[in-house]
Amino acid sequence: MAEDWLDLDCLVDTKMSEQQLDCALDLMRRLPPQQCEKNLNDLIDLVPSLMDDLLSMVDQPLRVAKDRETGKEYLLCDYNRDGDSYRSPWTNEYDPPLADGHMPTTKLRTLEIEANAAFEAYRDLYFEGGVSSVYFWDLNTGFAGVVLIKKQGDGSKSIKGCWDSIHVIDIAEKSGRTAHYKLTSTVMLWLQTSKPGSGVMNLGGSMTRQLEQDCPVNESNTHLVNIGRMIEEQESKMRHTLNEIYFGKTKQVVGDLRTIESAIELKNRENNMQEIKSAILAQGRNTSSKTEV
Repeated sequence: MAEDWLDLDCLVDTKMSEQQLDCALDLMRRLPPQQCEKNLNDLIDLVPSLMDDLLSMVDQPLRVAKDRETGKEYLLCDYNRDGDSYRSPWTNEYDPPLADGHMPTTKLRTLEIEANAAFEAYRDLYFEGGVSSVYFWDLNTGFAGVVLIKKQGDGSKSIKGCWDSIHVIDIAEKSGRTAHYKLTSTVMLWLQTSKPGSGVMNLGGSMTRQLEQDCPVNESNTHLVNIGRMIEEQESKMRHTLNEIYFGKTKQVVGDLRTIESAIELKNRENNMQEIKSAILAQGRNTSSKTEV
């Protein structure tokens, strides 16, 4: 009997933890991404038991570091971290130095170098600047990689913002010179405008999409070509969704709620409407009087 009660308590605790995790993730999706780190820490303080799950499941805005040897910037994430050190995609060295840090194989390192060069060109073409980094690692059934892109605002005082995109892709090599690609893409975007005429306005959010494909692997369709094509298509679709749905809907709502008419114009229009209303009522009274006579 006691064991049954213990099993029941464990089941209740598990369901409660799952419900708390779902609520926490749902809340994080609705909070401003520019305050993601603070909000995540606050949630962990409220429910410490969810710390491991939240840290592994919540995407945070990317941080930027600079390679000491080349002076080039690169992005930090869990995929290039070993302990408290981060590996640079440019020199393949850890900072702070780590003697036994995890390294990609020679084959993957060659692909990593090519991918970083390719996505630098992609980033300049689509974002006109910013920072990008690509990392690869081995899996039992193939290998995986992550493509990171970060573009911050141009420093304007009236407009601030940041774009963070994280593309994690698993590659399972199959027989017949084909491979199965599973892409998970997350985009975090926030904008803040501050103008005397409209005041301060914040707009932000995150979006995650998945895509799976089987692609041929040959001289003209290498892994890099297939990965690049999938990420370009996925990011274009997500950018279009953000532009048409999120920004378009926000513009429609703001347009319905706010007006560009001045206070004097609004007052004159109200006066005109009142005069028209009075004239209609007077006409109605005159018509009634003639009918009675």
